[in-house]
Amino acid sequence: MQSLDAFAAAKLADLDARHQRRTLVATARLDGPLVSRGGRQYVSFSCNDYLNFATDPRLKAAAIRAVEEHGTGAGASRLITGNHPLIEELEVRLARLKGTEACCVFGSGYLANVGIIPTLAGRDCLVVVDELAHNCINAGASMAQGQVTVFQHNDLDHLAAILAAERAKFAHVLVVTDGVFSMDGDLAPLAEMGELCARHDAWLMADDAHGIGVLGGGRGSAHVGGTAAVPLQMGTLSKAIGSYGAYLCASQPVIDLMKTRARTVVYSTGLPPAAVGAAIEALNIIENEPDYIELPVAKARRFCRALNLPAAESPIVPIIVGTETRALDAQRLLAEQGFLVAAIRPPTVPAGTSRLRFAFTARHTDADVDRVASVLRERVL
Repeated sequence: MQSLDAFAAAKLADLDARHQRRTLVATARLDGPLVSRGGRQYVSFSCNDYLNFATDPRLKAAAIRAVEEHGTGAGASRLITGNHPLIEELEVRLARLKGTEACCVFGSGYLANVGIIPTLAGRDCLVVVDELAHNCINAGASMAQGQVTVFQHNDLDHLAAILAAERAKFAHVLVVTDGVFSMDGDLAPLAEMGELCARHDAWLMADDAHGIGVLGGGRGSAHVGGTAAVPLQMGTLSKAIGSYGAYLCASQPVIDLMKTRARTVVYSTGLPPAAVGAAIEALNIIENEPDYIELPVAKARRFCRALNLPAAESPIVPIIVGTETRALDAQRLLAEQGFLVAAIRPPTVPAGTSRLRFAFTARHTDADVDRVASVLRERVL
């Protein structure tokens, strides 16, 4: 297999030359935003655990109870015997939170998007995707049998022009966007998009991975400033929810279709009980502690004020520095000061926009927010 090794080595050498090679680093999650790497403790601004639920004693206790009652694994796909009762309870709770008739739980956000989009988009369908949509949305669109086109980021005029020109050519149109864009932290204009899609009988799907639990009173990005007409509300359980898995909240017929035809449901083992039990407990807290769920965005806005940046719309704030090497240098400098902030480089973001991506959580202290802003102002910006 020498040719295989040579192929891999050449690819890695090319990535090294462009400062785009990634490596895995063992990282132990501690309490709240604290992590441990290589024997040193850091304040992490790189975890998407926005409500710090992954280490919350209440979620850990709920996960343990679920294991004691249901075991460590589902044991089969959901359509066989893997649909343990906790999964159905979670689906009811998510549908209630999102204000929809029903819900289907998936194994992960990636599995959800590569399952949902091909199930809805047949040969007679046009799929229209925001140019900055997450990779898994693009992967799902590429697996669909219909035509795929892209609209400029958050550009309602461009989307309207596409729908006006193309809608009559297709039996169906599916428009897909992130609700919160993971690399920039900005929100899609879902209210306006919902109205536009409704006028053209296009189906709007929003990926709310970074919105559920922290925006719209915890209900997510489709519920900021009111409720947008988003018939397909997808999201994950691995960020603010602090567990693992994903969901689609929609009408009963759509969910019934997913459970019988979405390949990533039909051919995947059901979620392990511990993940489901923890997610249900997270929803309990989100519904009962409204002040707590406002904290991640409040911390992000404090950071923005300290650096004279526009007010954050979500817990995500990018500091764009340009080149890969400058982003890596800034990451090392912050690590020396005790802060873990990931350098995000192409191809995750466009060339020339390498950045430090800050993710703020409920338990970041004001002192840590102020101190990391001070280091950035004095040493990086």
